[in-house]
Amino acid sequence: MDSLVSTQWLEGELGASDLAILDATLLLPGDPRDPRGEYEAGHIPGAAFLDLEEISDSANPVPHMLPGEAKMASRMQALGVRDGQRIVVYDNSPLHSAARAWWMLRAFGARRIAILDGGMAKWRAEGRPLESGTRGPVRGHFSPRLDPGAVADKATMLGLIGKADHEIVDARPAARFSGEDSEPRPGMASGHIPGSKNLPQGQLFDPDNRWKRGDALRAAFEAAGVDLDKPLVTTCGSGVTAAVLLFGAHLLGKDDVRLYDGSWSEWGADPATPKQIGTQ
Repeated sequence: MDSLVSTQWLEGELGASDLAILDATLLLPGDPRDPRGEYEAGHIPGAAFLDLEEISDSANPVPHMLPGEAKMASRMQALGVRDGQRIVVYDNSPLHSAARAWWMLRAFGARRIAILDGGMAKWRAEGRPLESGTRGPVRGHFSPRLDPGAVADKATMLGLIGKADHEIVDARPAARFSGEDSEPRPGMASGHIPGSKNLPQGQLFDPDNRWKRGDALRAAFEAAGVDLDKPLVTTCGSGVTAAVLLFGAHLLGKDDVRLYDGSWSEWGADPATPKQIGTQ
């Protein structure tokens, strides 16, 4: 299975016994939409709702931090996800939050996992089948093993500042990166990690919400000044859209990429971390 699958392909696979489908829609704080309610009103047949807010480290004040292996196992098992299954994740979010689910599952050892190109927006636009309500109890057996090499922490990021052998790439909108706009979460300083480059995650998509590919995708990274020959660390507001950049790099065959899980929610809340204002 490719890492990016089409709506046509997925419709043809509906009902396959080895396929799990997960709706991973997540929205910014303050957005009035209700992702779970929207899922219950209409979702891809057989899909379960993966709540990225809940499947996180609830003891950590930083949002969306990776959970421990035990919590990850119990939540995936409750969603019916089994070891070795093919997994397709999708979303209906401007954050393209399916990429966070893809990265999280990969970090815990899943390998047969893909994102639905175009997401729910494309699925609906094409008049493909939907079902409503919630699924009955389904149990899986998922055995997560976290790959520590997939994740960067604050100490790692502090050590990368001023180093020319890595690229730090920030997925937030340009006005948040520069500090012109305030962060959506209270208590956050403005600006960005010194030396990081800005590639707003929306620039990796075509107008129809499908992922750019090939030369067009590579051009988005290069226009942001990112040297794809160097290892990357991606960051954003809370570790969600950073996964979009990581997946984009993956589509280019580049997997020497880590995600700073704390992202600006951790960095911007710490008065001791260095912060840079402006576009550079």
